[in-house]
Amino acid sequence: MKTFDYARATSVEEAVQAGGRFIAGGTNLLDLMKLQVETPDKLVDISRLDLDRIEERDDGGLTIGALVPNSDLAADPRVIAKYEVLSRALLAGASGQLRNKATTGGNLLQRTRCYYFYDTAAGCNKRAPGSGCEAIGGFNRIHAVLGTSDQCIATHPGDMPVAMRALDAVIVTQAPGGDKRRIPIADFYRLPGDTPQVENVLQRGELITHVELPAPPAGRQVYRKVRDRASYAFALVSIAGVVAVEDGRIASAALAFGGLAHMPWRDEAVEAALVGQAPSDDVFAAAADALVKDARGFGSNDFKIPLVRRTLIATLRELTR
Repeated sequence: MKTFDYARATSVEEAVQAGGRFIAGGTNLLDLMKLQVETPDKLVDISRLDLDRIEERDDGGLTIGALVPNSDLAADPRVIAKYEVLSRALLAGASGQLRNKATTGGNLLQRTRCYYFYDTAAGCNKRAPGSGCEAIGGFNRIHAVLGTSDQCIATHPGDMPVAMRALDAVIVTQAPGGDKRRIPIADFYRLPGDTPQVENVLQRGELITHVELPAPPAGRQVYRKVRDRASYAFALVSIAGVVAVEDGRIASAALAFGGLAHMPWRDEAVEAALVGQAPSDDVFAAAADALVKDARGFGSNDFKIPLVRRTLIATLRELTR
């Protein structure tokens, strides 16, 4: 591991002025540092900041501190009662030990688990811009089929962010100059394009302080994850769904997908194919067709396209039964 400076922040203001990489749980960053995929000159420890509470909002939603551990968030009675999809997504991710350390803010910022990203001898435009993407034409079983570019086909590895995308979460940040932003999660992540190393809209030194969840949505909530083994594995395909049925027809639908793209994926055309329709396999198939209309496999991951189609139909059956 490359040597680095270390500082412990005692306030958000001190943290954003410190000029280094933030670390709290470290469940992703430390692994990357050991492999020298990440080589920060300075770490700023934010683990003792007062950002570890879950608070109720006047609109019925929740404000979640960036340092709330994944285990605490998943087990919070308000989350279980009002945002079941979020609790289920958190419990589907990693092991209990990792969930005890991993934080809400850090979970949003997880980096891809692409084999070539982790191998410093391989070409990877995300890790070393301009070095190429060896996943294209290589072994790409876990890679993206939506939103890709000729520069990168990596996927976002998270479970929690997929649920938060379906719930229309808002990410609250503070910048070194004191400016604060409220960023809808729909605008937070970036597709690879020509700059796959730029994964989100955060500026240098900007810190996630909270996540806001709006009032709980109407309808049933489901998180379904397909993976290679029953636990501790990243999603090949995952779906966070919230669907309300009224008078025999789908009144509203929010569907977010993991394992398919560079970010938690949501497609308005999929939801539009459902709203106003009576639940049926034909309607579900039309929504699945809308989802995969522009999907593209790269060889080893071709199976993801029929897999997500089947998984979506099964999830919609569960949500509307």
